[in-house]
Amino acid sequence: MTAKTFDMIVIGAGPGGYVAAIRGAQLGLKVACVEREHLGGICLNWGCIPTKALLRSSEVFHLMHRAKEFGLRAGDIGYDLDAVVARSRGVAKQLSGGIGHLFKKNKITSIMGEAKLTAPGTIEVKTASGTETLSAKSIVLATGARARELPGLEADGDLVWTYKHALAPKRMPKKLLVIGSGAIGIEFASFYNTLGAKTTVVEVMDRILPVEDAEISAFAKKQFLKQGMTILEKAGVKKLDRKPGVGVTAHIEMDGKVTTEEFDTVISAVGIVGNVENLGLEGLGVKLDRTHVVVDEFCRTGVAGLYAIGDIAGAPWLAHKASHEGVMVAELIAGKHAHPIKPGSIAGCTYCHPQVASVGLTEAKAKEAGFDIKVGRFPFIGNGKAIALGESEGLVKTIFDAKTGELLGAHMVGAEVTEMIQGYVIGRQLETTEEDLMHTVFPHPTLSEMMHESVLQAYGKAIHI
Repeated sequence: MTAKTFDMIVIGAGPGGYVAAIRGAQLGLKVACVEREHLGGICLNWGCIPTKALLRSSEVFHLMHRAKEFGLRAGDIGYDLDAVVARSRGVAKQLSGGIGHLFKKNKITSIMGEAKLTAPGTIEVKTASGTETLSAKSIVLATGARARELPGLEADGDLVWTYKHALAPKRMPKKLLVIGSGAIGIEFASFYNTLGAKTTVVEVMDRILPVEDAEISAFAKKQFLKQGMTILEKAGVKKLDRKPGVGVTAHIEMDGKVTTEEFDTVISAVGIVGNVENLGLEGLGVKLDRTHVVVDEFCRTGVAGLYAIGDIAGAPWLAHKASHEGVMVAELIAGKHAHPIKPGSIAGCTYCHPQVASVGLTEAKAKEAGFDIKVGRFPFIGNGKAIALGESEGLVKTIFDAKTGELLGAHMVGAEVTEMIQGYVIGRQLETTEEDLMHTVFPHPTLSEMMHESVLQAYGKAIHI
């Protein structure tokens, strides 16, 4: 069988792969993209996008209950879970279809099937109609990741769910256990808790949202407890006794003691593992480290012409990181000058209520790195727009190098912080100092004014606190 030849083949059509394919085509490369499930990958179909649609429904539901605060009347407040999920799926479907349109527009050959590397520059694709052989000088692995499953805590889709089951639930949990308090765990805990599930979160680390600044984690925890969540830190789920049709008995270890508690539903959100199996990587000598492909700063695997981007290439496991790596790799392949991605300039966003967002070093990490630091804080309660919105619970925190004025990190918790964080991201990209930020005029009345005040507060110049 004669191989179809391309300049670049991308394996996986998630936010890394489809962006790499489009950028490659824009630069004049002949591109093929192989995807085994759906265009847009996990992020668009079963992750970032549909979860935001669900969380928007729960946010509106929460606001409906607060109608009286705003001088409004609302009666018979309720929800239809099937309709909430249907809206979420519709949003995902609309965007997935859009990628198909972009592929056609950019003349990208889109192949639905499973790819395997059989030799350097050669892949075999199993499709519904048989097997095809494709070849290219440059191949980009963008196969993503899936939920990690711990022994004894495996999902069954009935009593124990992964994020996929939680996105299209068969029922509304009454008493829910969420294992893991990273972004995925906390977002689902927030969604189901808002809709009325009695929710317990178990986190093995010493605090929830463990990658965030400790002060922000503590603030978020306080808000979750106010909302009725139970949060167990430095705790682990040792065993689940499943009773089909009834529920689960969870054996939870905390402070050296194991207690048991009954739940009708468990969501396991204990991390992810890279999709590295059945790709033929071992035969080519690709190095793996704990289910992730080892790459350099330009996403090169060490095997000539083979790149890996996104979740398969390791942390941070974020769609926007994958997309930028996709652009970088496409530009490298096309012979352009490309800039490596700086992990410290990639923002993390968690869409729970309240939202959490951050970029750069936490206070603890900045101290560990030996910086002499200045820290600024500004609370939402001091901001006119936040009070007008009825969202006065929150905090903006900024961390500067005391010697140079470099913005080392920014951390926020509160309404719309996932939108606000980009201001600090741009600041870090442009190597902004505290002086630049102080001299910037922020519009009034906006939540963004708190970003200004937090900078001023770090240097003893805040006006409204």
